[in-house]
Amino acid sequence: MLKQRFFTAVIALIVVGLVLFVAPPVLARSVIALLLLAGAWEWGGLIFTKPDKGSKGRILYTSICFLIIAGLFTQVPETELVQLIFKIALVWWSAALVWMFFFPTPIPRALVWICGFLVLIPAWVALDFLYRHDPALLVFALLVVWVADIGAYFVGKGFGRIKLAPNISPEKSWEGVLGGLTAVALLAGIANNFFDTDIAVLVPLCLVAAMLSVVGDLAVSMFKRNADVKDSGSLFPGHGGVLDRIDSVSAAAPLIALSLSWVGL
Repeated sequence: MLKQRFFTAVIALIVVGLVLFVAPPVLARSVIALLLLAGAWEWGGLIFTKPDKGSKGRILYTSICFLIIAGLFTQVPETELVQLIFKIALVWWSAALVWMFFFPTPIPRALVWICGFLVLIPAWVALDFLYRHDPALLVFALLVVWVADIGAYFVGKGFGRIKLAPNISPEKSWEGVLGGLTAVALLAGIANNFFDTDIAVLVPLCLVAAMLSVVGDLAVSMFKRNADVKDSGSLFPGHGGVLDRIDSVSAAAPLIALSLSWVGL
């Protein structure tokens, strides 16, 4: 499994590099949008669990997300609407953190509908914003999440004892979280050599983004457990579906995008 995950990750990194740094901007932005729409299709599967209504319901949900993204596609990145979306996202992820303390509790279908929009739409706006600002910043945002995930995985496997959220994701541990945060702090220290900003600002920002990425991972896992599914899909061998790969990014990206003006990136 680890070897399969490794090869899938390598191929994904190559594709990401080609899309962000080789493809024309309109194509790159469209690919990012398509990725989030694939996530919307998978989220529809968490809403419409009955086979007889599943496909039609997922098409409807994905179509609504498409219309919202299409409406935002031509927005100037620095508009007040974009900034408002980022702030709404931070409020949502803060609420999701509190919500997780009360799980397991049944989640009404209407609430799953709404929460899907809160997960997916700000994520696309943030990723698109970072790309349009500077593709290197988008890569850095992704690295923060990936490094946190990798550090948490290996430290958790080797030293994990204290469970983080056993009702949501039994394999995650506090030791893993600390391992991921340590790895992100090291990444931020290295990245500071390439960004014209204060390390005393960059490191805390990256650590908060990494902690939010954990919230994103657990929150989406909460909805998957509510729908009684392990993985949202199977697009990425060894990694699951799109939601399984962007859950952490969905929480961290809006914070990083919103904070660009604060840290001078």
